[in-house]
Amino acid sequence: IMDAIKKTFGEIIRQHREQQNLPLRKVAAYLDIDTSTLAKFEKNLRHPNREHITKLAELFTLDEQELLVLYLSDRVAYDLVGETNSEQVLRVAEEKIKYIRSKNTVQGEIKF
Repeated sequence: IMDAIKKTFGEIIRQHREQQNLPLRKVAAYLDIDTSTLAKFEKNLRHPNREHITKLAELFTLDEQELLVLYLSDRVAYDLVGETNSEQVLRVAEEKIKYIRSKNTVQGEIKF
């Protein structure tokens, strides 16, 4: 994960696709999406769903949880990039996550 922190999710996907000499159309077919959608994933213009992330991890032999962390951290970063108090927002969000989990956890399961 540490090597990929300075890259976006889309850049990581593109890098792995190119390293394996896979054309957009083959990866898109594997994901059951059109080529333009995959190109938008790589340009960070569209967001993959959880199933796409699972399939990308399988295709590129990546740890699915690490890939998910990179994807979700991108989403948060893009949401906060223009905010002057982004670090404070992240600290408060971390505490809110703990609070929500503690309120919604029953016998080890999170319910919403």
